[in-house]
Amino acid sequence: MTTLSDRPNAALLVIDVQNGVVAGAHERDQVVANINTAIDAARTNGVPVVWIQHSSEHLVKESEEWEFVPELKREASEALVPKTFPDSFEETDLESVLAAGGIGRVFLTGAQTDECIRSTLHGAITRGYDVTLVSDAHTTEDMSEYGAPTPDKVIAHTNLYWQYHRAPGRIAGIQSAAELSFTS
Repeated sequence: MTTLSDRPNAALLVIDVQNGVVAGAHERDQVVANINTAIDAARTNGVPVVWIQHSSEHLVKESEEWEFVPELKREASEALVPKTFPDSFEETDLESVLAAGGIGRVFLTGAQTDECIRSTLHGAITRGYDVTLVSDAHTTEDMSEYGAPTPDKVIAHTNLYWQYHRAPGRIAGIQSAAELSFTS
């Protein structure tokens, strides 16, 4: 279990599901629907949902591209963590939000698989969290023209390696949105 003492709780992270991030993402509509399924499961089980929102020169604050997609509705009581780096922990208050909730296990959803999702997966596990990737609730755009694999392969590879990833005293793994279980 987590190496963070006195943190028995879990949280669902919704990372960068913003108009300008997922507009051209692989299987966008199905992934957003799966994220909604995960959000509903978290809320039903009393698991906090934490929203991560990226800003940059391409995602200008308050612009339409910067806004979360309209299919996802953040409740006013749910934490919102602004970020400017791929790893959702870097120069943000995510750690303090999670610590305040006694959270030692995080479930990740969102975009981009090959940057912000992977960075946050590794950022979380190196900081002592147990980390579950929601296998059908993350996506990326097609970067194959730059030499990257196609999005389906990026997503499949990330699911494959995270399913078997381990660290001392911590657990990594994957679950689908429909089968999500927030208990150990």
